[in-house]
Amino acid sequence: MLHSKPEVWMRGPIEGISPLLQPIAHALLQADEEVTVLFSSAFPDSKLWVKPAGLASVGFHLQHMKGVLDRMFTYAVSKSVDENQLTYLTSEGIPSDKITTQDLVNQFQTQVKNALEQLKKTDESALLESRGVGRKNIPSNVIGLLFHSAEHIQRHLGQLLVTTTIVTKLSDEDIL
Repeated sequence: MLHSKPEVWMRGPIEGISPLLQPIAHALLQADEEVTVLFSSAFPDSKLWVKPAGLASVGFHLQHMKGVLDRMFTYAVSKSVDENQLTYLTSEGIPSDKITTQDLVNQFQTQVKNALEQLKKTDESALLESRGVGRKNIPSNVIGLLFHSAEHIQRHLGQLLVTTTIVTKLSDEDIL
């Protein structure tokens, strides 16, 4: 945890969200808060795409966290991802000097807000409804997709925290 507030799950229920979906909302809000705190001081855009030891960059993790939420929540409402989502998926991790760290943080935060709004509209009676994932129509259900999005975000948040720490300690000479 990056700050002194209790973790989100310890602060009680999120208004308007089903009790069965509270853990998902808590995990997403926790990630949102930790990303906000992590990038509250200036992170150099010059280090956004650095891949320490060949691992994924800070930019990739931020893009992927946003993209996973978008795609999993799309599948949860029984829709297929569209061309824009597929284009975004293929661009995850590709360096661009047109994208800033703050752009990626803002995009992730917006996606979390969208996800929370969708959770508010999710009926408990639909949680076990079957859903297909991707072109192969891999079987899942609504609760599985929503839960996977939250746990996947948490996994990448952990990697993001470590990668950000490593990359900020590297000198420009180490990067080149």
